[in-house]
Amino acid sequence: MSDFPSCHEPTEQSGLPAAYRKWRMSELGRITDGIEEELILDLIGPVAGKPLLDVGCGDGMLSVRLAQAGADVTGVDKDRRMLAAARHQAEEASSQIAFVGGDAQALPFDDRSFDIVVSVTMLCFVPEPERSVREMARVLRQGGRLVLGELGRFSLWAVRRRIAGWLGSRTWRAARFRTASELMSLAASTGLEVEQVRGAVYYPPSELCARWLSTFDRSLSRLTTLGAAFIALRACKPGAMTGDKR
Repeated sequence: MSDFPSCHEPTEQSGLPAAYRKWRMSELGRITDGIEEELILDLIGPVAGKPLLDVGCGDGMLSVRLAQAGADVTGVDKDRRMLAAARHQAEEASSQIAFVGGDAQALPFDDRSFDIVVSVTMLCFVPEPERSVREMARVLRQGGRLVLGELGRFSLWAVRRRIAGWLGSRTWRAARFRTASELMSLAASTGLEVEQVRGAVYYPPSELCARWLSTFDRSLSRLTTLGAAFIALRACKPGAMTGDKR
């Protein structure tokens, strides 16, 4: 459904592209997005020449970054407004990316089509996350890697989101936040081998706290996921890489 901004900007579904832009223009948004993106890119690793699928690509910011790093990127999202925004982002960046309309629970791609599959803050909003992860594993080649980034359950950010849901936000009322072990179980249930799980964004949802405490995030990320607003996982599909590794 989305990349980084929607996991912190508690808006309703209407006007999502504008909400993304507003979030990224804020100091809190810039700092938080930067930390989360650094973690996701680190877990993804080298992408040059590799076919890569961004599931729930949102407005395409992550897709563009990966295309600029040399990946052969396909982005999929079921929201037409987000796809339009993603195509605009790619055009502005002069990036060649295929953006496709589709549901994460029934991906419109053949088995073993991609070397890398990434999905950020999407599973928390789908009714059957297990089915979505199975679909991601299905389209992943043997030896390929899956990277998931999701909203952490035990953080001050999660508290704020739950309160927003209680106060009437349909977006956050329906969202599901996860622990590291739950995210690992989702990946392992499809037969993928979990290689690494890390957290990010340990500071409260405050610009002042982000400004002063974000420098500790990288160290905390390697120690624990407890208290992290964002949890990311890398898993591998067993077997030798099939197809053209490029």
